[in-house]
Amino acid sequence: MSRSGDGGSGGPSDPRDPADPSTPSYPSNPSNPSNPSNTPAFSALLEDSVEDLYEHAPCGYLSTLLDGTIAKVNATLLGWLGYARSDLVGHTTFADLLTVGGRIYHETHYAPLLRMQGEVSGVALELKAADGSRLPVLVTSTVKNGGDGQPLLIRTTIFDASDRRAYETELLRARQEAEREREELKRVNAVLQQTLLPPALVSVPGLDVAAHYHIASADMVGGDFYDLFPLAAGTWGLFLGDVCGKGAAAAAITSLARYTLRAAAVYDPDPVAVLGNLNTVLNHEYQGDDPRFCTVVFGLLTPDPGGDGFRITLASGGHPPALLLRADGSADHLPTPGGQLVGVLPDAHIATTTICLAAGDTLLLYTDGLTEAHTPSNDEDDRYGDEALLGFARALAPTTAPGAVAAIRDLLDSFGTGVEDDTAVLAIGVPRQPSEGHQ
Repeated sequence: MSRSGDGGSGGPSDPRDPADPSTPSYPSNPSNPSNPSNTPAFSALLEDSVEDLYEHAPCGYLSTLLDGTIAKVNATLLGWLGYARSDLVGHTTFADLLTVGGRIYHETHYAPLLRMQGEVSGVALELKAADGSRLPVLVTSTVKNGGDGQPLLIRTTIFDASDRRAYETELLRARQEAEREREELKRVNAVLQQTLLPPALVSVPGLDVAAHYHIASADMVGGDFYDLFPLAAGTWGLFLGDVCGKGAAAAAITSLARYTLRAAAVYDPDPVAVLGNLNTVLNHEYQGDDPRFCTVVFGLLTPDPGGDGFRITLASGGHPPALLLRADGSADHLPTPGGQLVGVLPDAHIATTTICLAAGDTLLLYTDGLTEAHTPSNDEDDRYGDEALLGFARALAPTTAPGAVAAIRDLLDSFGTGVEDDTAVLAIGVPRQPSEGHQ
């Protein structure tokens, strides 16, 4: 039946056949100049021949025999490579167009996989142009079979990957530059971190001392600090603290806290007065929109005039309680309840306690990076905690200052990446007399 007689809007010469799914359909409106079917470009598109679409496609096409000999190649690929058609068709194989590395990959991987699967898609290779330059490409090949199911030829589509390769090269360069900058930042952070710690602990006659600083991340400077230093004849000062935050701001507070504590101790070694001075400085310098504070414990050591031990007065400003490991194998916290964070209030309350450290006793100070570390378990909120540390200390006692620090170092290492915050550890102990032996 003639289409002109079915009441449709299109006549026999109408190229938009609704029965043909390959023909695009646009609303017919000759009076609408924006209708694409009314433009010369649309008409030219409909007149494109299949051969022209093949020859000038935005990608390269080639067909090869099963041995790789090129049987057909489009003008797009010839233009990319700078060859004439006669240079390739009939006597050049696809592998001949590849670089040495690409040819090896083609023979050992690409061709065998193509034979097994019948198709290989999106493989990155490089083609050699006539002028010797290289063209990065993405290659997809399929095997065309005959009616009897036997392979006849190989059809290959090639996409120019020059822009992609340039992007990947730039991305790699940027990544390498970022890695270099990160390594430099690590080096600077390590140097800065060292300046915030004493180069070596002073030697105190009659005491063993040891310390350890565990860095949670090399990318960020932590705010933990410690020191042990001489004061007036026969007395020494020690402190250990933790500044809130990380990075350059925390490092500035750490430096200020260290030098303030040492200067204040020289002026007045009373532990409460020392932390009171630090509180005044921080409260004065860092108020307003960006308050800064720290937890800190300060101790004053003096030899026990009645024996071989030491008398230690500790003042704490919101710091975790120290651990006392006794020579008899017992261990417990030294509570300093009520001590407030240093730098928050103009007149912070400072808690104190005084102990006598006898032969075989060890005092262990630490920051909360230890107790807040995640333990290796399936519970993401499972932190080590104060009670676990106390149990660890009781199993360790009696010990020496170096022995306690070595044990804590191993404990921190066992947590791996569970240690999210830097941790400082400082231990002092009175060695046993030679007649008592060493534990």
